[in-house]
Amino acid sequence: MSEHVRPITPRRLARMRGTLARRQPDLTIVIENVGDPYNVSAMLRSCDAVGVPTAHLVYSHQELLELSNGVAASAQRWMDLQQHETIADCYSTLRSQSMTIIATSLREPARELFDIDLTRPVALVFGNESRGVTDEAIAGADGTVYIPMMGMVESLNASVACSVALYEALRQRRTAGRYTSPSWTADEIDSRLKAWLRREDRDPSAADIDYDEVRDVPKALNRYLRDRMPRG
Repeated sequence: MSEHVRPITPRRLARMRGTLARRQPDLTIVIENVGDPYNVSAMLRSCDAVGVPTAHLVYSHQELLELSNGVAASAQRWMDLQQHETIADCYSTLRSQSMTIIATSLREPARELFDIDLTRPVALVFGNESRGVTDEAIAGADGTVYIPMMGMVESLNASVACSVALYEALRQRRTAGRYTSPSWTADEIDSRLKAWLRREDRDPSAADIDYDEVRDVPKALNRYLRDRMPRG
C-alpha cells in the first residue's frame, strides 16, 4: 500500500462486499495457450462479471502472456490468477478442489453446452484461438462440450465462447439461488475485502466498519440500469 491512502465511501465498500458475497468459488476457467492478450482480457472480464474468483493459466506451447495493467485492466484487480506449467499440474489442482473438468471441443462425443449441469463444482477449459484445446487437455478432462452454431462459421472466438459458457453457468446458478447467499464465510469475505482495499491503496481497516448499508448484500446492478433508476 502506498503512503497516500485513499478514502472509500460506504457505497463503494458495500459494492465490494456484495461482489465478494456473490462470488462462485466452485466455478472457474482454464485458459490454455490463448495467444491474444485482448482475448485473455475479455475472458477475465467475463469471469468477474459472472462471479468467478479464480482463473487458471496454462502456457505449455508458448510463452506466458504478460498480464499488465494494460492487458486485463480492471478485471485483474478483482481476480486471483493461478499459473501452471502443465495441464496435468492444473488438473491435479482442480481435482484437489473436487472440480469436474469440462473442455470445449468440436469433436465427438462432446455434449451441447446447454445440456451440462453447471451448478456443480466445475472448471471450463478454453484453448488456443486456432488450435483449440490440446489433445492432452481433452484426454484428461471429465467430459467435453460444444456451443451450438446455426450459421456457416463453425466456432466462436475464444473469449466469446468463454462468455457464452459462463453466462449459461450464471443462468443456471441464478435459477438455483446460488447468488442469494455467500459461498464464503464472513471471515473469508472480510479477508478478501481487506486485500482488495490494499490493492486500491485504501485503508484495509475500512472493512471493519459496521455500517448497515455495508453489511447488507446489495443487489448487483450494472451501470446501464443504475443510471436509469429513479432518484431520491
